Amino acid sequence: MKLRAFKYASPLIMCLLAVVSFSSRGFLTFLPVIWAYVLIPVAELFLKPDEKNMEQAEEEVAKSDAIYDYILYAIPISLYLLLFMFLSSLRQLDLQPVDYVGRIVSMGLLCGALGINVGHELGHRTDKYEQALAKLLLMSSLYMHFIIEHNKGHHKRVATMDDPNTARENETVFAFYIRSITQGYMHAWQIANAEVKKKGVAVFSWQNQMVRFTLYQFAFVVAIFFSFGIEITTGFLGAALLGILLLETVNYIEHYGLTRKQIAPKKFERPLPQHSWNSNHVLGRIMLFELSRHSDHHYLASRKYQVLRHHDQSPQLPTGYPGMMILSYIPPLFFSVMKKQMKKFNVA
Repeated sequence: MKLRAFKYASPLIMCLLAVVSFSSRGFLTFLPVIWAYVLIPVAELFLKPDEKNMEQAEEEVAKSDAIYDYILYAIPISLYLLLFMFLSSLRQLDLQPVDYVGRIVSMGLLCGALGINVGHELGHRTDKYEQALAKLLLMSSLYMHFIIEHNKGHHKRVATMDDPNTARENETVFAFYIRSITQGYMHAWQIANAEVKKKGVAVFSWQNQMVRFTLYQFAFVVAIFFSFGIEITTGFLGAALLGILLLETVNYIEHYGLTRKQIAPKKFERPLPQHSWNSNHVLGRIMLFELSRHSDHHYLASRKYQVLRHHDQSPQLPTGYPGMMILSYIPPLFFSVMKKQMKKFNVA
């Protein structure tokens, strides 16, 4: 079982490639991006998806095996060390524009694939230590409000017109960015404000999570500014934005065009496996800590990543999440592919 667990350490390959990126020039600065958006998608065109689930006994062992958690706990340490290395690397003399772009894009990939993605996994845990790590990871992309909107908003409204994180059929990823980012942020404030009002506390108080998150993130950016200057702070903001866009691209493909049936005014059927797009392509699953087994995540949000299951009734994507993310940037082609998949799995 422990050997099986170590496959989830493979995302740390991106960390090693980032070290090369932040200490090199030219095309080598793009190595993490080449790994995630070229090598993995190409490999998944030839590798067959694996629909196998663990046996019940195996699942029980995996759930209690702490090594799966330790792998996640290593991510915040790795990410912030790499963030410091990234910021320091932008101080190097005689950097060319391609060096800046390659390093910023690579850091953005880390912020999204490791920071927000692992923050998402730990954000569903109930342990206070794991919740704190989740918030620390989300701060790397200045997206701490995600833990509020995702857990208390998206999981309740998924696959409905009330959910800004559910993409409509024939909506481009670029239009989705605007709606999902702006409305998701506003919904997070609404949720946090409602919580403190129930306690009889003023909205603009320390007990309001959104107030705290805003101040934490402002202080974080200010600390980078005074430590590294305006030019490098701008580079960090660019990387954070790319991390956000990576997350929102994943959001886009996860529920594209899927809807839940309304059974009463403002009441919908519970989220079922057919309300999320899945991919059993192994490399993408491992890279994103099983995020692509998304139906089971919505079916039981407390289930840990290592024991997420395949459901036969889940609509399947033709390739892994990394490949589908690239496809989403070509809307006509993406629409054509997804229309065929929706017809194939009879979902809408």
